Amino acid sequence: MADSRPPDVVAVVVTTDALPWIEPCLESLAGLPTVVVDNASTDGTLELIRDRFPDVRVIHTENRGLGAAWNRGVRDTESRYVLLMNSDAWLVGDAAARLVAFADRRPQAAMIGPRLLNTDGTLQRSVRAFPTLWRLSTEYLFLRKLAPRSELFNAFYGGDFDHDEVREVDVVMGACMFVRRTAIDQVGLLDENFFIFSEETDWCLRFRQRGWQVIFFPGAECMHVGGATHEGRMYRDNLRGHLRYFDKHHSRKTAERARRLLMVSLRLRSRLFRGTRGRKYGEEADWLASGDVDSLLQR
Repeated sequence: MADSRPPDVVAVVVTTDALPWIEPCLESLAGLPTVVVDNASTDGTLELIRDRFPDVRVIHTENRGLGAAWNRGVRDTESRYVLLMNSDAWLVGDAAARLVAFADRRPQAAMIGPRLLNTDGTLQRSVRAFPTLWRLSTEYLFLRKLAPRSELFNAFYGGDFDHDEVREVDVVMGACMFVRRTAIDQVGLLDENFFIFSEETDWCLRFRQRGWQVIFFPGAECMHVGGATHEGRMYRDNLRGHLRYFDKHHSRKTAERARRLLMVSLRLRSRLFRGTRGRKYGEEADWLASGDVDSLLQR
């Protein structure tokens, strides 16, 4: 008789015009039940999946953001664990089995992040600290470059951590997140008010607030192209994610301070950098100056 129990893990991958990286992504998930949630791709992504990966289930949806798409996939699965992946990321070797075995040994871990690697095999720093105004300053005013290996000046990017040991952390980067179903059931899905950026930070904080752990686990590895899914086109959404996080988890007053901090720092950057990059910083500074937090989050 066939085993009717849910599988240990199902992979959920979100795609939006995901060529060429979706192919190695899905190849690395061979043997795992996999759901692709597609946000209206038009570049041949769907045709490639249909031709090369006929066992992958595809869910078509309008683009309501990364978190909303992941949620759609999670709701469509029943496994003990869910592996959430960007379409420009792929597992190395038996990483999925290693993540299952590790999670089974750490029942308080809601989320586990593997070690991320750049495509050339070098480390991609993936541990983050929860944002504060100071940590935002170290990033946007380039203060972290003064002492990139220090916790004081680079906690935002885990500057004092070599990513070489198991560690309980604030946040793991959302390119590859291994999540326990019972934790999701208790804490809830991703907050869909975050269109893209900061949604995993919000989720990690909510897990931590309910007594769960977020763990970095270097015993499993995942390649990540980094930025391929948006190619830097969503800088404003990154800024909006910061504002929404501070507004939700701190206060409107703190979020307004963050808005002014970001505006000033981008004004400075627009003068430091020439050409397209400088103009982009200036445009985003203008956007931050165009209204208060409430109006910017409503747009």
